[in-house]
Amino acid sequence: MKKISILKLVMLSMLVAIGVVISPILRVEGMCPMAHFINIVCSVLLGPWYSLICALTIGIIRMVLMGIPPLALTGAIFGAFLSGVFYRLSKGRILMAVLGEIIGTGIVGAIVSFPVMTFIWGREGLTWFFYIPSFTCGTLIGGSIAYFFLRKMIENGMLSKMQEKLGSPVFADKSTIISNTISLAAFGPILFVVFLLLPQIFHSEAPLWKYLAYGSIACFIVVALVYFTVKTINGKKLKGENRD
Repeated sequence: MKKISILKLVMLSMLVAIGVVISPILRVEGMCPMAHFINIVCSVLLGPWYSLICALTIGIIRMVLMGIPPLALTGAIFGAFLSGVFYRLSKGRILMAVLGEIIGTGIVGAIVSFPVMTFIWGREGLTWFFYIPSFTCGTLIGGSIAYFFLRKMIENGMLSKMQEKLGSPVFADKSTIISNTISLAAFGPILFVVFLLLPQIFHSEAPLWKYLAYGSIACFIVVALVYFTVKTINGKKLKGENRD
């Protein structure tokens, strides 16, 4: 138990360090995709409480060293905790971990940010729903990256090995070709929402955003169909070889 506790602390420290370093990537005020990536990965590897501590520590370091406003906390801690809770309750479904992050940050954290930024930080002209577009956009981007990263870890067996070493619950991979195909296709609508929200964040009315929004749906539908076709053909080949 002592060895596992040390390993958990080492992993937590590594995720905090990585989170602080990569948090400036793609960041604008109210949107920090890579922080959500770290939240979800930590939730899956260590659980909700460690993920909460990770998000809290990263947020404090960013506020102290980088001058980031309290959004570093309100935009991270709720999603980090709910991501771990949803992952455990769903018995290991990565999509549920992503959904917990989206709800916790994109809705709960965004709403809590209004009184914090208005009455503590002194920002004026905000509304209760001011941060929802940017927070949601950030979680969708970071969540998508985390999903593909963790799915790859599942495929090569690394995720279950790391969870076992860390003393975390190890869940069987219940995904199928059809469920994975649907998951891939679902990222089209996710990016569609992202490309519709980004113009509001950057105050841009360029028609390019609409083209990207509709193009992302078509692109991921094609990717999903290619995945389904390739996996189905390979599965039939393996069955034929086993029969021989």
